[in-house]
Amino acid sequence: MVTSPRPSWASSDAARSTMRANRSRDSHPEMALRRAVHALGLRYRVCKRPLPSLRRTADLVFSRARVAVFLDGCFWHGCPKHHSTPRTHSAYWSNKIRGNQDRDRDTDAQLAAAGWLAIRVWEHEDPTQAAHLIAQSVRARSNGPH
Repeated sequence: MVTSPRPSWASSDAARSTMRANRSRDSHPEMALRRAVHALGLRYRVCKRPLPSLRRTADLVFSRARVAVFLDGCFWHGCPKHHSTPRTHSAYWSNKIRGNQDRDRDTDAQLAAAGWLAIRVWEHEDPTQAAHLIAQSVRARSNGPH
C-alpha cells in the first residue's frame, strides 16, 4: 500500500527549506551572548533542562545560582518590536506564536515556583548589555540567601 506524503505546513518549498535551516541551538545571537557571559568570568551549562521534571531547555543554566537564561527569537516568541505575522497561513502562525508565548509564561512560573530566576533576552538585544544583567543576577543569587 502506497501512502501519499502529508501536506507540508510550509507555504512553499523555499519557506520549508528556510524554516528547517533554523537552528535550535548555537545560533549567532546565542553564541554572541555566550561569549559575552563567558568573558565576564561566568561558567554555565548550555541547552539544559533547569528542572528535570520540566521538558523545556534553557539556553544557559547556572545551576548553583538557580538562574535559567532563554534567548528568545523575535519571530518565534512574538517580539513586540520586530515580530510580524506572515501573510501566508497567518492564522496558523498567530496560534503558533501565541502558544509559544503561553509556554514561555508557564515555564517562567514553574521555574519561579521551584526557586529559580528565569531571564529572557530578545535576540536583537545587545549581548554585552544582556551579559552584564545576567552576571549581576547570577552573582547576587550566588552570594545571597536562597
